[in-house]
Amino acid sequence: MAPYSSPSSRGIARPVVSATLFTLCALTLSACGSEDKADAAGSGAAATTQVTDATGTKVKIPAAPERVVALSEMDLDASLALGVEPVGLTAGRGQKGAPQYLADQAKSIPVVGAVTGPDIEKVVQAKPDVILAGQLADEQVLAQLRKIAPTVVTIDGTKDWKKALQLTGTTLGKSNEAEKFLADYETKAAALKTDLGTQAGASVSVARYSAKGTAVMQQGVFISDVLKDLGFARPGIQNDKGEGHSTPLSEENLKEIDGDWLFIGSLDAGSDADLLAELAKKPAYQQLGAVRDKHATVIDGTKWTSLGGAQAAVSVLDDIRKAMVK
Repeated sequence: MAPYSSPSSRGIARPVVSATLFTLCALTLSACGSEDKADAAGSGAAATTQVTDATGTKVKIPAAPERVVALSEMDLDASLALGVEPVGLTAGRGQKGAPQYLADQAKSIPVVGAVTGPDIEKVVQAKPDVILAGQLADEQVLAQLRKIAPTVVTIDGTKDWKKALQLTGTTLGKSNEAEKFLADYETKAAALKTDLGTQAGASVSVARYSAKGTAVMQQGVFISDVLKDLGFARPGIQNDKGEGHSTPLSEENLKEIDGDWLFIGSLDAGSDADLLAELAKKPAYQQLGAVRDKHATVIDGTKWTSLGGAQAAVSVLDDIRKAMVK
């Protein structure tokens, strides 16, 4: 199957840098020694292979990685979807640990970093044999990670979860599983399009809500790719590529999120009904057709309005089916 393609990206802040230089050096020497043995053996459990990561960099990796560190939400999602439990994860956006929708699957995995970047000392302590580096672009940090273990940047500028899943599958020796997952997703998406009936092609708006206000999800992010797979229309500026992860809107411009249906992402694990009731009291929201028609739904922002991933995409299909298929 040819790689999928789709649209955007943003930078990432510099991480915590460990002072345990001796530990890092010792691990580096150990890794180098292991690599030499693998090259000499040329076969067996210690054999290596090579992948080309999302930046075009060729990376030599173990043929069968056993200790994987996932440095983005999408890497964690993909690894678990392919049946591999990482030995370290990066906390999700607005979370202390794994994204809410992956919390049960990842409850025993240690946290080795945040959205702002990895904690190098904790990555060392995880003793990885492969590091999935998500969309990390900081060359200084990548250089540090590569001294610990082979490091694969899995997400390119499009942030396309399908391409990232295929690359992760190749890296983890799970290519067949990745292709099967994608085929199953396409089957579920096609079934949902059929079952939507008269709602097929409806105008669907996605926003995220926090104490800072409302922001809209434009093109070039995960959720917009999933909605495109389903053939939905998007209102207003949601048809345009955004400059960042989401675009803040003033209450005067809230009409930009009006559509036949409105999905509002929240990172708070509190009551969805409470948030809907709170928003319904706001004059700007009262003017929205989707709110008046009771076509507004609060959804889990850790999967809908964050970086996303393979399992997130399937779960979004389920959320849409629950809200829109009667």
